Amino acid sequence: MKLRFFFCWLLALLGGIGALPVVHAGGTAVAHASASSPPLVRIGVLDFERGDVLAHHWSALATYLHARLPQWRFAVQAMDHDALGQAVAEGRVDFVATNPGHYVELEARYGIARLLTLEDRTWPSAPSLAMGSVVVAPAARASIQTLQDLRGLRLAVVGPQAFAGYQVLAGELLQQGGDLAADHQLLAIGLPMERVVEAVLHGQADAGVIRTCLLEAHPEWAARLRVVAPRQVPGFGCATSTRLYPNWPLASLRQTSPHLARQVTAALLSETPGADDSGVAWTIPADYQSVHELFRRLHIGPYAYLREPTLVTLARRYWPWLAGLVALIVGWIAYTVRVEQLVQKRTAALHQAMQARDAMAERARASQERAEHMARLSVLGELSGTLAHELNQPLAAIENYGRSLLLRADRGRLQADAVREAATEMTGQARRAADILARIRGFARKRPHQSMALSPASVVRDAVTLFRGMMVNPPPVAVHNAAPASAQVQADALQIQQVLLNLLKNGYDATRHLPAERQALDVFIDADEHAIHMAVQDAGDPPSDETIAHFFEPFFTTKTDGLGLGLSICHGIAEAHRGRLDAARGATGRGMRFTLTLPRHDSPSAPPPPA
Repeated sequence: MKLRFFFCWLLALLGGIGALPVVHAGGTAVAHASASSPPLVRIGVLDFERGDVLAHHWSALATYLHARLPQWRFAVQAMDHDALGQAVAEGRVDFVATNPGHYVELEARYGIARLLTLEDRTWPSAPSLAMGSVVVAPAARASIQTLQDLRGLRLAVVGPQAFAGYQVLAGELLQQGGDLAADHQLLAIGLPMERVVEAVLHGQADAGVIRTCLLEAHPEWAARLRVVAPRQVPGFGCATSTRLYPNWPLASLRQTSPHLARQVTAALLSETPGADDSGVAWTIPADYQSVHELFRRLHIGPYAYLREPTLVTLARRYWPWLAGLVALIVGWIAYTVRVEQLVQKRTAALHQAMQARDAMAERARASQERAEHMARLSVLGELSGTLAHELNQPLAAIENYGRSLLLRADRGRLQADAVREAATEMTGQARRAADILARIRGFARKRPHQSMALSPASVVRDAVTLFRGMMVNPPPVAVHNAAPASAQVQADALQIQQVLLNLLKNGYDATRHLPAERQALDVFIDADEHAIHMAVQDAGDPPSDETIAHFFEPFFTTKTDGLGLGLSICHGIAEAHRGRLDAARGATGRGMRFTLTLPRHDSPSAPPPPA
């Protein structure tokens, strides 16, 4: 075998130098060295022998490189196809020596770069035309002359991952209109490749696929085997049944130091054949485009994405199903034509209905926004008298401090401390008036719906502040918050504030004629697994059941000057937020308790509150 001759030559050349550690079949080379030892360089090698012989021979390469480059230590790791690919993926090796097909896969997947190509001068060949497949059959089987004669026979192969032991012949048969996997009874023998020949000699297979020059390396097989479909390749010293491809490359990984790669390349290019005249060496890298073309034809490796069945293949394998499919398609076309006639008649009407529905929905939305805006203005109108009184207090305070400053100035008793005190008080009163106006302006302005994540406590606090700021003598409002701090609702802050302000205003109207101890209002915030509950309760005289049943109907009111729209709009706002607004007598029998329930935003999987 040509690689084995190369290894023997390296051993002869480097026999006086001990080899460094080598691990076989997927292990990791570990250097037991002191902190001053040279850094370890790992060379991953494809194990096509499945034995310790290959690992032993490759150790000669590590020994040779260490002798030429003593600033590094070299260790060889012999692995099978999958283990070597995994080692490259995880960066556990620095260099890779493998067959051309495996190199093309690793190049496309991990970006390894070839440095050198193996040159075998034992069997005359060029490095770019050095590897192919040989089909061997028993010498007595005279009926097997061509590759087409193998159809339907038992064919021993190494396995689908083997380059010369499977893939090269598969490409050759494909160009001749055949299919290696479909046209033959394949027996996957595995490594080493000599087992393929043993299967043929022992009658387990009618023919076998091996790599070129393996037959010449075993002269004892010559009388018992012969080559099927031999072809002559000028300048190539071994028999072959297929075209030839480049020899093994030595490649570096992306993370390999460029300086180290140059040093290793130079060291291997400078070697010469040894005294045993094995004639194996490394040379400049060959062109592996022919391997890419082979893989592209086979739709394997980096071209596996091309593996799609053709119409001819489908027709050959599944013609009964295709016939049924054609019948179904014809029936479907006839049915579709009929349905299309009916659909076209209804499409225009449906389109018009959808346009009308959208226009109606837009008008309803605009009407809802106007109604909500009017309701807010109505609340402000009802509180306008108390609002003016509330603004008069800071304005009167500002006027009094201003007059005091003028009197002190006229009497010549104006001092800096007095000026500072008056200015501070005037600024505070002006800020108080501005805050009142800002809250009122924000509540009264008209704007589109804006949904966001809100804390129920903050919404209640803002509503209570606005309510009390608009009153001359506001009633006590106690907030009882039992909801967790993380609880949130997805809502429009202004609309929820409008609901709470209406409920507070209704509670105030129901109790302002009662004694002071019954004018207090309570706001409760609570939460369960799915929803947030915000309730406003007063201590007034509860209405009748009939009145409560009509609370949320438009234009129903118990006030002499009321419009009857407040609670109806609030009920619509609650439903628009996938919630609800409920009315019930207080637990003690006094007053009314209005509860706004909204779904929790901090529990996205929770269903909306039941209707």
